[in-house]
Amino acid sequence: MKQFTISKNDSGQRLNKFLEKAVPLLPGGMMHKYIRIKRIKVNGKRTDFAYRLQQGDILQLYINDEFFGKPKKHSEEESYLRAKPNIDVIYEDQHILLVNKPAGLVVHADDSGTSDTLIARIQAYLYQYGRWNPNKEASFTPSLCNRIDRGTSGIVIAAKTAEALRVMNQKIRDRELHKSYLCVACGHVRPRDGRIKNYILRHESEHRVSVHDHPVAGARTAITQYRVLKETPELSLVECDLITGRTHQLRAQFSHMGHPLLGDSKYGKNDMNRKYHRKSQALCSYKLRFDFTTDAGSLGYLNHKVFTAPRVEFVSLFED
Repeated sequence: MKQFTISKNDSGQRLNKFLEKAVPLLPGGMMHKYIRIKRIKVNGKRTDFAYRLQQGDILQLYINDEFFGKPKKHSEEESYLRAKPNIDVIYEDQHILLVNKPAGLVVHADDSGTSDTLIARIQAYLYQYGRWNPNKEASFTPSLCNRIDRGTSGIVIAAKTAEALRVMNQKIRDRELHKSYLCVACGHVRPRDGRIKNYILRHESEHRVSVHDHPVAGARTAITQYRVLKETPELSLVECDLITGRTHQLRAQFSHMGHPLLGDSKYGKNDMNRKYHRKSQALCSYKLRFDFTTDAGSLGYLNHKVFTAPRVEFVSLFED
């Protein structure tokens, strides 16, 4: 018999989700069978696979030792041991961490095979400063709640507990978090204050999207509210609110308008990018506002709070 005592970080998640991570060699069908026939109990009693674990719960597993081995580690899972804790912390509490991601850094490992990722740096930071000890956690690993492109800078949310991850994912899904972006568009955007609505179709094999003015098969509605803040003879500094959150939404929509983002190598103008020595798009997720309309559990204290990235480097293009 194997026994787990549920820690604070592991609390708040469903029993089956905990078991998938804590006992990864146990097949899903067998897990549900063992729960049903009481070979998996919580606090000595039969429970349901959807039961949400509480801190201090005793989980008892009457299953064969062979299921408690560990599968081969994915290279990203232990990359925090090699990473440096180089992160720009905007806000941190016991549940969440808000980080200002620099342009050029990937959030997760990608096809390039790099181990220097935002999540590795965050985990290294939490591990090295004693805020997370993987040897004491049965299943939970600090995780990102949202992601932004490699070339985009700005605020990324990391969950430090399983409950925070569950709540944040639900709030993002239900659009109870609002993100504002700053970007530099080539030319003078007109009207200066407007709403863009069109349809975005993903082309997975090309890692890009196309924008359509009318519905097409497979395309999804994309809506952006924007306003021009400042201008130079060649550029516009624009603040954008995403009403929807499609892949490459701002980059593709502004390019479709004839005002691609400065530095965008995929949808932009190479001559302008060279002129301004830009190697990544001038796009920053610079403001985050929590507007909860439903219960947020232990994260309720975040409601109505607003966080802003302290530095947006391309704004200097509009300074006298």
